[in-house]
Amino acid sequence: MRAAARIVAEREGERTVLRVLKGEAPLLPRRTGPAGVHLVGGAAGPLGGDDLSLEIEVGPGAELWVRTVAASIALPGRSGAESVLAVHATVGENGFLAFLPEPIVAAARCRHHNASRVELADGARLIWREEAVLGRFGEEPGDLRLSTNARRGGRPWYHSDVTIARGPAVLGDARVLASLLTTDAAGPAAGERAAVMPLAGGGAVATALGDDLAQTRAVTDPLVTPARPPGSTEAAARTT
Repeated sequence: MRAAARIVAEREGERTVLRVLKGEAPLLPRRTGPAGVHLVGGAAGPLGGDDLSLEIEVGPGAELWVRTVAASIALPGRSGAESVLAVHATVGENGFLAFLPEPIVAAARCRHHNASRVELADGARLIWREEAVLGRFGEEPGDLRLSTNARRGGRPWYHSDVTIARGPAVLGDARVLASLLTTDAAGPAAGERAAVMPLAGGGAVATALGDDLAQTRAVTDPLVTPARPPGSTEAAARTT
């Protein structure tokens, strides 16, 4: 299956206007607030072999919060082919984007790649969360790759590429991997399976391992609320 979705937010006067909201199952964007969009899954998946793409454009001075209504479950296809979700986001000068989807669940025998690319103009602000759950209850996970490449002001800012295969080699006994990238400064967090690290180009990235989402969000959630832009028009952010 091939499917694409596009979201465009622009500043008009004192408010954000959603100029474009279009998509195809399983990527169906729905407006849920003054500057909020939820993606609704109109079909199962991603399935092995699916090629999905999401384009997000936030204009200068605009604000956009993107969430999903539920977790996505990466499922194997008959051919054994990899499924791909490619997300490309651009944020204009003094714009703000919060991308807070529910986790991707790597079901048994899946092969899935989440590929994210972010372009930030000078003065743009960002919250970008990724969460992966390794397998449904009682099953071994499939193969999962999470890659994120972000540029800020035309310069490289952050790059991460994590491949998780069956077995404890990468995450040990943890079942959840979470990361949150933000342009805001954040202090270091101590923890046996968590870290918050400042980036050379400003901002910070938090990474956490846990047995469940409650454990990892105890690390990432505190970085969401402080990042709300002054005078934000979006309703109180819910990170769950």
